[in-house]
Amino acid sequence: MSSEKNLENLMPYSQEAEQSVLGAILLDSSYLNLVLEILPNSDFFYVPNNKLIYESIIDMFSLGKKIDYVTVLENLPVDSVQKNEIKNYMLDIVQIVPSISNIESYAKIIQDKFELRNLISLAREILQESTSSERTDKLLDFAEQKLIDIRSGKSNQTLVSIKEVLMETFDRLDKLNSESQTKILGIPTGFGDLDFVITGLNKSDLILIAARPAMGKTSFALNIAKHVSEKLKTAVFSLEMSKEQLASRLLSMEGKIPGNKLRRGHLDPEEWGRLTEASEAFSNSKLYIDDTAGITVNEVKAKVRRLGGVSLVLIDYLQLISSAKKISNRVQEISDITRQLKIMAKELNIPVICLSQLSRASEQRSDHRPLLSDLRDSGSIEQDADIVIMLYREGYYKPMDEKVDQNECECIIAKNRHGETRTISLHWEPEYTRFTARENFEKK
Repeated sequence: MSSEKNLENLMPYSQEAEQSVLGAILLDSSYLNLVLEILPNSDFFYVPNNKLIYESIIDMFSLGKKIDYVTVLENLPVDSVQKNEIKNYMLDIVQIVPSISNIESYAKIIQDKFELRNLISLAREILQESTSSERTDKLLDFAEQKLIDIRSGKSNQTLVSIKEVLMETFDRLDKLNSESQTKILGIPTGFGDLDFVITGLNKSDLILIAARPAMGKTSFALNIAKHVSEKLKTAVFSLEMSKEQLASRLLSMEGKIPGNKLRRGHLDPEEWGRLTEASEAFSNSKLYIDDTAGITVNEVKAKVRRLGGVSLVLIDYLQLISSAKKISNRVQEISDITRQLKIMAKELNIPVICLSQLSRASEQRSDHRPLLSDLRDSGSIEQDADIVIMLYREGYYKPMDEKVDQNECECIIAKNRHGETRTISLHWEPEYTRFTARENFEKK
C-alpha cells in the first residue's frame, strides 16, 4: 500500500504550468479558444484545485458566460469555506503568470505530463492484468489498444481554411496535368481497366474484395499483391491458407504450372525450368506473408509497423479476423473489425485490401450476380469500405453451357468513393489460379 502511495506522489505534473495557464485565462479569456484545442477537459490537470477551476471555466464557456477572476470564483461548486481558500489561491495564480503570450507552451507541458501519467497508469493495469490473465495474446491486445487510445488522444489536428485546401488541390491537379494523362493516382493493381475506374489503390482506402466461395477472390488479390510487390513492400495476412499454400499458388501463377501438378510434384523438365525461373523472379520481390490464424487488427497493425515501409496490406479474409474486444453479437463484432480496419488504413496512410465472404442470398436468385446487400454479417462493411469489388463467374453456375465463356470473370465495382461504379471483364485461368486483364472496354 505504501509503495502505491509513493508511486502516486511521483506522478509527473507541472504545478507552475497548470497555474500559469489558469492565471492567463483569468487575465484574458480570449486565450481559452487556443487552450481548449490542447486541453479539451479538466482531466489534463493534476492538482485538485486547478482541475476544479478549469472545469468551472469550461462550464462557463459552454454556457456563453463571461470569464474572469470574479465570475469563475462565483461559479465554483463549493461551500463558502472552500471558496474562501480558493479565492486566495486564484489571486496568487493571476499574479505569478510569467507571460500570457506563452500560454500555448504552458498548455503543451500540461498535455505531456498528462500523457506520461496515462502511460504510468497503463503500466499498472498491465501489471495487474498479467497476474490474473493466462492468455498472453489477449494481454498484448489489451495493452496495444490502450496505447493506441493514448496516441489517438494526442492528435491536435485543427480546422484548416478552405483557401489552404484549395491551394493544395490546385497544386496536386497542376502536377498531375504536367505528367502523363494516363497516370493514375494510386498504386497500380496490374489490371489497367480496374485502375482506370478506381484510380489505383489509394492511400488510407479500405478496399473490400467480396465473392462466393470458389470464385477466385484469393487468387485475384494475390495477383494484385504480386504486381505491387515487384516495386513496393507488401504485407499479406492469410488467415485461411498456410504460407506454403500461398507460395505454391504464386509459383503456379508466375511459372504457368498447373496447381495440381505442383501439389503432386510430378513436373516434367520444362516445368522444372519454369519453376526455377518463377522462384528467381520472386527472389527480389518485396512480398511478406503471415499465416497467423485468428489474428486481430491490432496485431496486424503492430506487425506492419515493425516491418516498416509497407505500402499495401492484404488480409484474407474478414470473417476469420478475431476481435480484441469481447462482443457476443457477431454483427457488432464484424462492425467493430471493419471500423478498426478503416482506422488502420488512415493511421498507416496506406491502402488496405480485405477479402470477404458473401452470404448465400445470391444462390437463391435466378441471376446469381452478387449485390452489396449480400455482404455477410454486417451492413457496416459497405459503410466502412471506400471501394467494394465483387467477383462473379457465370461459368461456375453453368459449367456445361457452351454459350457461356467459362474463362470470363466479371469484376463488379459495386462501390467507389472516387468515382463511378461499373463492371469490367477479366480472364480467368483456373489451371494457374490467376486472372489476366482484358483491356476491352472504352475509357470514357
